[in-house]
Amino acid sequence: MLNIEQENQEFVVDKKGIGEVKIASDVVATIAALAASEVDGVASMAGNITNEIIGKLGMKNASKGVKVMMEEGSVRVDMNLNMKYGYSIPKVLGQVQERVSQQIESMTGLVVPEVNVRVAGVSLAEE
Repeated sequence: MLNIEQENQEFVVDKKGIGEVKIASDVVATIAALAASEVDGVASMAGNITNEIIGKLGMKNASKGVKVMMEEGSVRVDMNLNMKYGYSIPKVLGQVQERVSQQIESMTGLVVPEVNVRVAGVSLAEE
């Protein structure tokens, strides 16, 4: 499993033409995080303690809480997020999975067979 929070790798998307086209794994993770945050009911992405410390220092990490794995030409995504109180968890997470898969596929051309979402917390107040 590739944890983009620790190591950035590149995915070769195209070897045709006059050269290779590569996409960094942190770009795919950022696309996933932004797509998830656009879904109504998602409060924020949830990262590990390192991400929380970085956030408190004022540095932004758009891909916090997202892991991207490349397997046999496809991209698998694992993400942790915080939900807003009062929303249906199954409904929101289904929308997150669909949105993340759709955005990565349309923006990169990579196939996304799996988006695993974990609810790390519930936000009681507007952030």
